[in-house]
Amino acid sequence: MDSATTMLEKAQDNAVPEAVPHYLVSTRWLAENLKKSHVHVLDASMRKVVGRTPLDYNELTVIPNSVHLDLEQRLTDTTASLPNTFPSAEQVTLALQELGINKTDTVVLYDNQGIYSAPRAWVIFKAMGFKNVFILDGGLPQWLSDNYPAATEHSLPRTARGNFVTKFDKSWLVTSKDVLKATQSGSSSIIDARSPDRFNGLKSEPREGMRSGHIRSSFNLPFLDVLDDNRYRKPDELEELFISLVGPKSPHLILTCGSGITACILLVAARIAGFTEVQLYDGSWSEWGANSQLPIEPNSSSNN
Repeated sequence: MDSATTMLEKAQDNAVPEAVPHYLVSTRWLAENLKKSHVHVLDASMRKVVGRTPLDYNELTVIPNSVHLDLEQRLTDTTASLPNTFPSAEQVTLALQELGINKTDTVVLYDNQGIYSAPRAWVIFKAMGFKNVFILDGGLPQWLSDNYPAATEHSLPRTARGNFVTKFDKSWLVTSKDVLKATQSGSSSIIDARSPDRFNGLKSEPREGMRSGHIRSSFNLPFLDVLDDNRYRKPDELEELFISLVGPKSPHLILTCGSGITACILLVAARIAGFTEVQLYDGSWSEWGANSQLPIEPNSSSNN
């Protein structure tokens, strides 16, 4: 067998599907590749679901061969004052190595709500320099709807320690200082994934003492609007949606929400739509709304 044939077979073996390269994989692709040694399937479901009616299961239901990814503890800086704070590079290196993940492996992330917390895990993986990471479009609900088998317990991590080492790219994130500059200069379009009631200050925030409203000059795009049931909407639909909100593709986008989780749903949607200059405001409203020195709208809803 010549080297060209070997390379072609290797490329086919590692092929990622047809639908949206670099971001999503289909349930069919996952079913066909589930047992390959270089493919890791990680369940990034969260215990707490905010902003939508949670999908409940009578018992633990998971995709076979999938391993639990503790997004709320292992991939969160639990020492930070803000909830759901981005993890350190050291945390991610340790967590992924303990899962047996190597730098050339392929990781597929899913959650039990369809599209909810898997995009958050995807952003963390990408920001930490992991290349071959994808989201299962539709997550567990789509897997079950397509009549693929389910398991009632997670698989154990690989016994061999992985060799992946993070290279944190801070350009994936912005700080409150960066966001404040954007509100003053108009250099970026700030998009908030929270519900209209929360965005417009008509509903009290879930955290005590938090101001109601939104970042001055920001746009509202509830995260459910970029989804079609459990899956992401088609790329052309997402492109039209974002352009109708902020104009042509030239603006730089900053995505925000309550605490940095659902903003990642919008970040991935914007990437699918063709926007390449997108960043996450990880502190989101948990930070902005708690700081009385940062401007909000509407001003009349400064406290609740």
